[in-house]
Amino acid sequence: MPKPAHLTKEEILRIAHDANVRFVRLQFSDILGIVKNVAIPVSQLEKALDNEIMFDGSSIEGFTRIEESDMNLRPVYDTFTLFPWQNGEGVKEARLICDVYRPDGQPFAGDPRYVLKRVMQQAAEMGFSVNTGPECEFFLFRRNAEGQPTTRTHDDAGYFDLAPVDLGEATRREIVLALEEMGFEVEASHHEVANGQHEIDFRYDDALVTADRVTTFKFVTRTVAQNQGLHATFMPKPVFGINGSGMHTHLSLFHDGRNAFYDPNGKYQLSETALHFIAGLLAHAPNFTAITNPLVNSYKRLVPGYEAPVYVSWSAQNRSAMVRVPASREQGTRAELRSPDPSCNPYLAFAVIIASGLDGIKRQLTPPDSVEQNIYHMTPQERAAHGIGSLPGSLEEAIELLSTDPLMRETLGEHVYTHFVDAKRIEWDLYRTQVHRWELDQYLGVF
Repeated sequence: MPKPAHLTKEEILRIAHDANVRFVRLQFSDILGIVKNVAIPVSQLEKALDNEIMFDGSSIEGFTRIEESDMNLRPVYDTFTLFPWQNGEGVKEARLICDVYRPDGQPFAGDPRYVLKRVMQQAAEMGFSVNTGPECEFFLFRRNAEGQPTTRTHDDAGYFDLAPVDLGEATRREIVLALEEMGFEVEASHHEVANGQHEIDFRYDDALVTADRVTTFKFVTRTVAQNQGLHATFMPKPVFGINGSGMHTHLSLFHDGRNAFYDPNGKYQLSETALHFIAGLLAHAPNFTAITNPLVNSYKRLVPGYEAPVYVSWSAQNRSAMVRVPASREQGTRAELRSPDPSCNPYLAFAVIIASGLDGIKRQLTPPDSVEQNIYHMTPQERAAHGIGSLPGSLEEAIELLSTDPLMRETLGEHVYTHFVDAKRIEWDLYRTQVHRWELDQYLGVF
């Protein structure tokens, strides 16, 4: 039975009772995008719906200090859904995504969902609603005898291949069915370019709703894969020499129910609003890359030769550009940002992306000409002549660029910005100071 469009407390209690739910997981995200949860017995569900559940925030990455650790979880009613599987003991579970508040009733500044809500409010004050539609790619790998993940794929398929070559088709089908049971409108599901690589696309929606769905999508994908004896990973570049996984993100603004990016009389049938938004993306892209591509490994994907964008550019046609405008027009007019990867925290990623586009509108920025050539085939001199810069080449460079942009700091808020930068500088330093397998293979027997 489908659930109502907007759930009330009474409807949630009734659905949980009728479905014989035994436990409810109250979910939220830490600053790095890792989903956390507090599991409560269904007897405590009414208490949770009355915003009476507290938890210790001092143990959550980037949340708070010991002396101010008490946090309050406030469930978002419309995110209530039943898990389409039972746990190992055959117990039915449900979940609610929560906002995080302080005991004094104020939103917690370190809650990534709150960061995105603030940006969405800014858009609303400018007269816009914002839709996003991400394309999340992932790999399915075998597990070893001990159950640990490997990088051995279970298929030899390529782009859009079918079974029997694509042995992941059955797992992908189970993921789609699980998502649909949880209320997703799945639009496409297919094998991607690399062996073991897959993509499932779901319908665009309000950016906050979509960020909730990305976190759910990753959780469901990992769970279903594990149940099938496989490991699903959203690591951007798990295997050298083949394509990495991206999270191409489609963006559109609506004003009074109309697509604000569409102008039948504009160049490329794009409105001035669309061009300003694209210019904002281009202006801030190098500086928000630390958020949209947050791992050391992210920069193994952002290299020439594997379809991932490296250069800061836009095009109404060219797929090698960082921002492209798909052919659809009127209500389907949108910009596609191709640089993010699925390891990002979707709340923070959408926040900095949207804030950048809105900044372009506020400042009435104008993008350079659309690039129609294959940018990878251009010489450095040709790229310079077109004003095409580069995305950062490492996490270290990305963090330094992030710290130069006041808009990024303002968008994230001081709490999230400081904790994120501190965590990433530690991550880079740990990577920088370790001896890796490549170095041993390259040097140990030679020098």
